[in-house]
Amino acid sequence: MITLDHVSKSYEKGHPALDNISLHIDKGEFVFVVGASGSGKSTFIKLLLKELDPTKGTITVNGNVLNKLPRRKIPKYRRGLGVVFQDFRLLKDRNVYENVAFAQRVIERPTSVLKKNVPEVLTLVGLADKYKSLPKELSGGEQQRVALARALVNRPDILLADEPTGNLDPRNSVEIMKLLEEINARGTTVVVVTHNREIVNAMKKRVVRLRKGVIISDEKEGVYVED
Repeated sequence: MITLDHVSKSYEKGHPALDNISLHIDKGEFVFVVGASGSGKSTFIKLLLKELDPTKGTITVNGNVLNKLPRRKIPKYRRGLGVVFQDFRLLKDRNVYENVAFAQRVIERPTSVLKKNVPEVLTLVGLADKYKSLPKELSGGEQQRVALARALVNRPDILLADEPTGNLDPRNSVEIMKLLEEINARGTTVVVVTHNREIVNAMKKRVVRLRKGVIISDEKEGVYVED
């Protein structure tokens, strides 16, 4: 599903953000990518989203060789990905229903499909009764659930979560991770980039650990110890 083959990414100055990393993630896996600030986690996500191109190496995601992907095909490629960020990125002037529906409107799904898919995914994340609420009327945990619903409504093969619990308290963090685990159990490949040691160690999933752009460990039921 995701393969990085001897990938490096260098910016203009200093140590490479990623330095000759190779990684394979199978369909249906749940993987944490962890590391301290400056380890290369953000660059890793940006490469998978094709916001950046590698300096060296090859990246293949869901059958797409990203190095060779023409610019005009990037939007279609990204439709196969669901993405959740730390800062939610909701449309503040639209209610919960419209925030989730927006992802379907972008790909020109008909209204009849929206009316089926949006309530379905809001039920999955436990927000069916909040569909008329504006983001400002929701808690942080609820806003992240809306962001998760929006990422899932197009039924992506891969869900990328970039510090999804970064702005949440411990209880809401656990709830969001339970949802990600449920989504993974339904067949979606889930990749979570985080520095939340407690959550990683509680979930006992595969853990890929970065330090200064290099993979220093990759364990099936890994733990995240101090850097």
